[in-house]
Amino acid sequence: MSELGFQSRLQMKYEAALEKVTEALKAEGFGVLTSIDVKETMQKKLNIDFRKYTILGACNPPLAHKALTARPDIGLLLPCNVIIYEDGDETIVNIIDPLSMTDFIQDAALDTVAAEARQRLQRVTQALNG
Repeated sequence: MSELGFQSRLQMKYEAALEKVTEALKAEGFGVLTSIDVKETMQKKLNIDFRKYTILGACNPPLAHKALTARPDIGLLLPCNVIIYEDGDETIVNIIDPLSMTDFIQDAALDTVAAEARQRLQRVTQALNG
């Protein structure tokens, strides 16, 4: 576990890891709303060669609905971010821990939603490590 979430070190190529992460998220009810290719963006905007690095914005619609209904401004913390990047021969995957995002809010209405999202994302990490 990293400081902000759950980490996996995968012994596979980046592209295969990206596909595996997307499938593991889907199995837990998360769709990918956004995909930011950081390498491509750094090249285009700054003319810098950067490692393969993607930021996925993952969303579980029923959980997002519950959270947004309880507190509309929680949208500032949505969707759940997942990062995938090359690190030598490995691919690193970090998934945000929803409880790390809601700790500073301290709103009991969000506790059960964040806890359920956390359980689902932990299972994604277990699937990646398994």
